Amino acid sequence: METTATETGAARTGGWGRVFRGNRGLWITAAVAVVALAGGLVLGRFVISPIDAAAGAGAPDPGLVTVPVEFGELSNDVTLRGDVGYTDAVELKIDTSTFTGPAVVTGQVPETGAELDRLSVALEVAGRPVIVLPGALPAYRTLRIGVSGPDVLQLKETLAAAGIGVGDAASDVFDEATALAVGELYNQVGYPAPDAEEGVAETVIAAEDSVRMAEQSLADARAALAVAGQGPSAIEVREADNQIASLDRQVAAADAAGEDSSDLRDQLALAQLQRQALDAPRDTSAEQAAVDGAIAGVETANASLAEARQAALPYLPASEVLYLEDLPRRVDAVDVERGTALEGAAMTVSGAAVELTGTAAAADVELLEVGAEASFELPDGAAHRAVIVAIEPAEDGGRTVISFEPDPLSPEQMEQVLGTNVRIEVPVGATDGEVLSVPYAALTAGPGGESRLEIVTGDPRDGESAETRMVTVETGLAAGGYVEVTATEGDLAEGDLVVVGS
Repeated sequence: METTATETGAARTGGWGRVFRGNRGLWITAAVAVVALAGGLVLGRFVISPIDAAAGAGAPDPGLVTVPVEFGELSNDVTLRGDVGYTDAVELKIDTSTFTGPAVVTGQVPETGAELDRLSVALEVAGRPVIVLPGALPAYRTLRIGVSGPDVLQLKETLAAAGIGVGDAASDVFDEATALAVGELYNQVGYPAPDAEEGVAETVIAAEDSVRMAEQSLADARAALAVAGQGPSAIEVREADNQIASLDRQVAAADAAGEDSSDLRDQLALAQLQRQALDAPRDTSAEQAAVDGAIAGVETANASLAEARQAALPYLPASEVLYLEDLPRRVDAVDVERGTALEGAAMTVSGAAVELTGTAAAADVELLEVGAEASFELPDGAAHRAVIVAIEPAEDGGRTVISFEPDPLSPEQMEQVLGTNVRIEVPVGATDGEVLSVPYAALTAGPGGESRLEIVTGDPRDGESAETRMVTVETGLAAGGYVEVTATEGDLAEGDLVVVGS
């Protein structure tokens, strides 16, 4: 039995040896892990982390919170956001009521960025121009001979300002001089004046014929009156005298021959009466009445001709004029193109001047005024000057609209900032040069209500036992949490440490 036990133990020992030799790497790893765990437990009893050390330590001794006195310029600014754009943008709609067919755009389509000024052609519709003129009253009717009103007065003032003669510019009547001025307007923009309405030309021709006929009738009547007023001709008088002399001889011859001369005597008496009638004044009332009627006929014909000719004079259709205020205007967007029918707005225009517009709260508005200078940042980081030109409170009590006029911008700068939202700084107060300043929190009130500063002359870390001194000051401009201070009692200099807390 003993031999068997020994053999069994040897067999077990050999089995464990085989297991160890077959898994040597695993056993080594396990051994390293055990050693590391034991080492960590030992070191953990002696090593303490900074956080644990701080947690176990007591609170540090309280010190004084200080800031240095600063020296430099101090300014108070109002900051707001604003949009850069052109002034007074409006949509333009062209009156197409006078067109008998489709209002097709045929030319003169402006490009974005183009300027519209006095006598510019904004658009060409159905071969006709839309002429830009300065004015506040829109075109709402065709202006022609005989009409009157404020729109006529606006047209005449506009044409006169453009150097086109209109006769009496103070009159609100569209007369012949105004019509001729409209013709010159079309001549200057390079288009013919509108054609006369259908039938007007034929009416003028007929009126001219009527005048010629009336003038001929007058000439004939005057000739007849002249003939009637001249009396008998020399031939008529001579013939009458000869007839009397002949009859007188015949009567004498008959009496000498003892013949009956009574019949001859009757003929002689009649001839003598006719001769007397030749010397009597003639009645020309009929001829004069004919002349008077012919004169009236000529006057009527001439009046009809003048009326017909006036109807043929140049006129201004409402569809061919566009009144705009504050010229020149810049084209911001074009909504039509050549060959398309005109419907709705043709384009959007704005003032040529650049405007910067922002809004401000009531508290900031109180610090702003028209004429105040401001600045905004360009894309390259440079500050660009602007001036407040208008402050318009909101009717609903909301934020107030502030309008700025920037200094001139180059085309490149305008292209970069147009339509962008920028930050605007408006200085509303500034010191006259460099001054000493401290935070508001550094000021304390003395027994007499004076402002004081506590200056640390020792080590602030000493807390309440630190050495300090009091300086009485006079305050000035406050801005950005700092206030201007001037020492009235005691010394104060840049870099002095002032107490703001403990």
